Amino acid sequence: QVQLVESGGGLVQAGGSLRLSCVASGRTFSSNAMGWFRRAPGKEREFVAGIRSSSGNTYYADSVKGRFTISRDNAKNTVYLQMNSLKPEDTAVYYCAAAVWSGSVYSSPSYDYWGQGTQVTVSS
Repeated sequence: QVQLVESGGGLVQAGGSLRLSCVASGRTFSSNAMGWFRRAPGKEREFVAGIRSSSGNTYYADSVKGRFTISRDNAKNTVYLQMNSLKPEDTAVYYCAAAVWSGSVYSSPSYDYWGQGTQVTVSS
């Protein structure tokens, strides 16, 4: 089994920055992609950012493009989400996810493992 543990969430003022981390542990696995999703109160879970493990190609939701950056450190089995210029509408629980097989990085069903989530709150 694979465990994903997120950290780095918290309370920040609008315009501020946070960096989320997601550490993968458990049995050795080779992920096809890693992703970040979020769920705001009263809303559906939505894709935020993804990164292909083989190519390093990155993908972003339009709402975060230019403000958020996804990256990875394979040696540490860790994926990061650097969030800059945060807005109140970025407030949500952020989830890390790992996809073992190929599929759309934008789509939740492509992912096999999920973390427990970390709360990000942006005050105005």
